[in-house]
Amino acid sequence: MSEQEPRARETPTARGKVEGVGRDKIKGVFSTQTVEKVGTGTTQRKSIQKTYWFCEEKADGTVQVQPLNKNYVPSGPKREVPKEEIIAKFNPEPEFYVQTVYPKMRELESTIKRGEDHREAGRAYSAELEFKEATNVDEENVRANFGLGLTYLDRGDAVKANDIFERLVNLEAAFAQEHKHLFNDFGINLRKNKMLDQALEYYRRAERLENSDENLMHNIARVYFELGDLKHCVEYLRRALELRPDMEEASRFLDYLEKHGYLTTGPDGNDVLNPNPDKVGGKGKGQGGSVNVDGDVKF
Repeated sequence: MSEQEPRARETPTARGKVEGVGRDKIKGVFSTQTVEKVGTGTTQRKSIQKTYWFCEEKADGTVQVQPLNKNYVPSGPKREVPKEEIIAKFNPEPEFYVQTVYPKMRELESTIKRGEDHREAGRAYSAELEFKEATNVDEENVRANFGLGLTYLDRGDAVKANDIFERLVNLEAAFAQEHKHLFNDFGINLRKNKMLDQALEYYRRAERLENSDENLMHNIARVYFELGDLKHCVEYLRRALELRPDMEEASRFLDYLEKHGYLTTGPDGNDVLNPNPDKVGGKGKGQGGSVNVDGDVKF
């Protein structure tokens, strides 16, 4: 009989045991303490400040640390801390995790899932209530904010959607790989709701964090076209094709621009732009018109 490979099993403890490995895998709530001096002279005293953190060891051995907010759920930016520092300076809080934090994390997850289910079923107002409840617990929760923003965009409420846009564009976590599908949907819906300046700022913010994604380059080009900026539209389509020469969507976009008189190739092989194809017999509708090719790329 062959031996089966040992598998890790997640349990709601401060340090979930990894079976067959011989050591604990760091995951759960830990605390750190700092001592501060309060007052002066004879009235001076020491005050101990205790901070709680959610710590999780990744497959590569790095440990991500995230502070708990006032509602006892992990919130805010994550940072990596060396494993040796966790062992030396962080104290495990297994009872606090099991009795308080873990149930609240599960409850928050359930609230967000209900909101996503309501939105998918077209129940916008029910979705809004769930997502608002989630953001009341964790104001910086990326899924909840994306869900709320998408719900407002579904309803065509540009004012409230813009408030969420302002929040998301300043959250670096919103552009993380794990949220890429939500990030993409939000950008597409900003454009479809004619919030073009916001869509461009949003995509350019993502570009500063990730400038080697051909799909992102294509979607930036799409927004530039609707803004009437043909120069940057073509520039980003070329960048998309540099990153992936066989990208069909970008090629079709360029073919469209050439067919409708926006773009020709000069004798030197360089692009020649024509912002007003109608005036020279082109078939285009002018800048800002509709593109009859794939408008956005899912990524």
